Amino acid sequence: MDVQNARIVLPGATGAIGAALARRLHGLGARLALAGRDPAALERVAAAAGDAPTRRFDAYDLTACARTVDWAAGELGGLDAVLVCVGVAGFGPAGSVGDEVAEHLFTVNALAPIAFLRAGLAVVPPGGVLAAVTGAVVDGAPAGMADYAASKAALAAWLASVRRERRRSGVAVLDVRLPHVESGFAGRAVVGAPPPLPPGRSVADAVDLLVEALVTAHA
Repeated sequence: MDVQNARIVLPGATGAIGAALARRLHGLGARLALAGRDPAALERVAAAAGDAPTRRFDAYDLTACARTVDWAAGELGGLDAVLVCVGVAGFGPAGSVGDEVAEHLFTVNALAPIAFLRAGLAVVPPGGVLAAVTGAVVDGAPAGMADYAASKAALAAWLASVRRERRRSGVAVLDVRLPHVESGFAGRAVVGAPPPLPPGRSVADAVDLLVEALVTAHA
């Protein structure tokens, strides 16, 4: 898709990758609507992205997640893409990760992104994009990450099925499996500490991969 003048809603705009992506897309001429959890961080990101409209959401309020997409379409006069950068990490042996933590991981990493994207199915026209960040953890499912990997894999499976359902619709459905990125994400895990990891890619590299995925979606 042509990013210039594309109308894009970006849930997760206050994370390290989401904020950097918002700045990059703005620089490329996209028209953005930004959504995140932290109002102060949203304000900062919006100021760096052309005073883009903002909306706060709570991942546990799935209805509010879906309505954020409708809000963005109203603010921008339509939508060309929904790009979800929402997520949270969690680490530890499966037996030590409680059910409440597992519920949190699945809500933030799967159910909330799905709510945004499901709403996008009714809004994004042919030539548009529905995309979410999953991660290399989907392919590897390392020990000590069972619930985290499973939550990301659930989102990946949903995206794969919807891609098949919509293959003739003209809307690209993307699963952007970023490699490990040095964004501080693992250090903000909801539980546990990450295992030793090799050096990751930079946030700028991650943004490059996301922008490339958007630009080549209909190539």
